[in-house]
Amino acid sequence: MNRANLVIHAKKSIERGSKSFARASKLFSKQTRERAWLLYFWCRACDDLADGQDHGHGMSNVPDAEKTIAAMRMMSARAHGGEQTGKPPFDAFGMVSEECRIPKKYAEDMIDGFALDAKGWRPETERDLFQYCYHVAGAVGCMMAIVMGVSADDEDTLDRACDLGLAFQLSNIARDIAEDDEAGRCYLPEDWLMEMRIDPQNIMNSNRREALITLVDRLCDLASQYEASAKVGAAALSFRSRWAVLAAAGIYGDIARKIKASGGRSLDERIYTSKVAKAGWIAKAFGQALFGSPFTDRRNLWTRSEMKSA
Repeated sequence: MNRANLVIHAKKSIERGSKSFARASKLFSKQTRERAWLLYFWCRACDDLADGQDHGHGMSNVPDAEKTIAAMRMMSARAHGGEQTGKPPFDAFGMVSEECRIPKKYAEDMIDGFALDAKGWRPETERDLFQYCYHVAGAVGCMMAIVMGVSADDEDTLDRACDLGLAFQLSNIARDIAEDDEAGRCYLPEDWLMEMRIDPQNIMNSNRREALITLVDRLCDLASQYEASAKVGAAALSFRSRWAVLAAAGIYGDIARKIKASGGRSLDERIYTSKVAKAGWIAKAFGQALFGSPFTDRRNLWTRSEMKSA
């Protein structure tokens, strides 16, 4: 496919896979918007392959998960190296990687996260939880920042971009506790569960529901901390990119805020952000983009070196 056709497919993918990101992406300049779509197209395809989903819906068992990850890794490497793969999402990644000079290590880091799921991995500690979040979302935040024009050598801004990915993933985990449990997955650290006297093999036990809600709230609080840190890094972006990032942060951050306010309802029904709320955040983010966000020190937050796999 030529670039124009890849952009069309990428636009359709983000509109199906994430209405929140699709809406926020409209605030980018045309060039950045198309590049963000191309990157999303590949990320979404990899995530779907790893989870047996269609644009994030209908998780199913992947028969030979490790073989799938190996194929994903090979196709991504070929695309990054400039080869045509014949697979639109991977060719989209190759194109945006070339245009923005995205370092290959971030693609490898993301796929390493999917490899953890393929092995049936579960976190034992909070560090393990953040290791996973870095790989499947923090690394994506770094790539997205580079798409927005951040230098691959600007470690401070990339740290903040990583923080936004972490915030999004923590919100996802908090929202999907019950769905993940049905699929045989759990991203709550085992030491958290033991601390609250929750059986890791039966986290949805109704007798320990209040204890589980406490841990869901802990995830939401962490998501809020990383969201606040990420907003500081937006100052390094152009105005339209800053506006888009702050809108996405607010829209997605509302998921964690609504989960915490639900008092456990999120364990029984899916929490989402309404169209009205999304529009409100686009307006609010415009003001934040103009006047900046309060500085948040990230010295007490996990660093990328701490989170990456050994």
